[in-house]
Amino acid sequence: MDRLPLFLDLHKRRIAVVGGGSLAARRIETLARAGAEVWLFATAWSDEFEALRGQYHLGDLGERNAFFGFPLAYFAYEAGEEPDSALIARARNSGALVNVADHPRISDFITPSVLDRSPLMVAISTGGDAPLLGRMLKARLETLIPAGYGRLAALAGAGRAALGDKLANHQSRLRFWERIFDGPIAEMVLAGDDAAAHAMLDREIAECRPDGSAADDHPVGEVYLVGAGPGDPDLLTFRAFRLMQKADVVLYDRLVDPAIMDRVRRDAERIYVGKKRSDHALPQEEIGDLMVKLALEGKRVLRLKGGDPFIFGRGGEEIEKLAEKRIPFQVCPGVTAAAGCSSYAGIPLTHRDYAQSCVFVTGHGRDGPIELDWSTLLRPRQTVAVYMGLAHLDFLMKEFLRHGADSALPVAIVENGTRASQIVVTGNVGNIAGKALAAGLRGPTIIIVGEVVGLRDKLNWYVPKSEAAATGESQATASK
Repeated sequence: MDRLPLFLDLHKRRIAVVGGGSLAARRIETLARAGAEVWLFATAWSDEFEALRGQYHLGDLGERNAFFGFPLAYFAYEAGEEPDSALIARARNSGALVNVADHPRISDFITPSVLDRSPLMVAISTGGDAPLLGRMLKARLETLIPAGYGRLAALAGAGRAALGDKLANHQSRLRFWERIFDGPIAEMVLAGDDAAAHAMLDREIAECRPDGSAADDHPVGEVYLVGAGPGDPDLLTFRAFRLMQKADVVLYDRLVDPAIMDRVRRDAERIYVGKKRSDHALPQEEIGDLMVKLALEGKRVLRLKGGDPFIFGRGGEEIEKLAEKRIPFQVCPGVTAAAGCSSYAGIPLTHRDYAQSCVFVTGHGRDGPIELDWSTLLRPRQTVAVYMGLAHLDFLMKEFLRHGADSALPVAIVENGTRASQIVVTGNVGNIAGKALAAGLRGPTIIIVGEVVGLRDKLNWYVPKSEAAATGESQATASK
């Protein structure tokens, strides 16, 4: 270990910053956030310091003892400026530890890249050899450590004293916190329900056994209702990915792409619950019963659904029984099919020149095609996104015409949107049913009706692998 990492309490300590450029301004900003009493030593400074008024005092480099009483001195030289070795020596001789920006070899300490989830802090350093690499690693950690972990650390800090009075043994306290950080209380914090988490933590501390274990031998599990998006794994949210790694058992259906299932924890039990149209592996009402059963066994249950669980995903139906049984659950939204598929098809759902509103409807009810409010749908400058409408496409288009739609109104059908096998068929209200039949579309699909469909030729950016391969074969054939 070339350098010892430390976290210093700088509250009300006098810290010197030498320099008048952007780097010095950023140093002042960071030090002020840490509670330091910052003193700026500079003969001139940039306009950026106007926004920092009140966050620093002005020092005088002309004073012989200018740096006395400063434990740290930052020399923030801009690119091209040579360090003033005599000034640096003055600071060092006054007892200050010195940091010289971009000069680690003449610095007593270096400033790491910091991931701030206060009070949780992660510092990354490459010893000054590759600061860009440190920043890149920090960026990766930003995606892995949610902001809620700071609140989780604060929650633990609030409970430490009470737990110390209850459990004197270090191992028992360790066992207690391992259970808390990997259970429902932590998930409540990460989901934003701090009040409920604090209340449950107080109960756990009051009721825990001397060895740190829970008073209840059969703890209730929890359920995560997670939207997996329309198919592309890159569209998963950070929170969805984290919950996918925590689950003991996963309930999934056919709309969840295999590439997304590959990102679920490897040793998690997988249960297929359907669903194909009119062919459900497990009836809807039984899915809720199964989640209750598994949670009461103490398991962490991931209900993974394509798209967003609360947009035509029946997510509300599935978690009603969890609420009735007081089983902890949380809902993680996903990219819904209309948003994901339209984006990957190059079709904006709204556009200042073509559509100022967008309506989501389902084309499939419990017993066949649903009766829609056509007066609401058929409005000028509006896009209509139809979920689950392929089986009734011919009926829907005839209804559009019967209620006054122009037969030339553009329509697009996106099958397997955002996936490598994506297919987009375009036409109009009058001919799209025939085109879909000729293309052999089978679903899952989203139907987009509106003038915005006409923008596809200009805005299409995504080339599915299947289409790219076909294009490559055509070019190879043409070159022979």
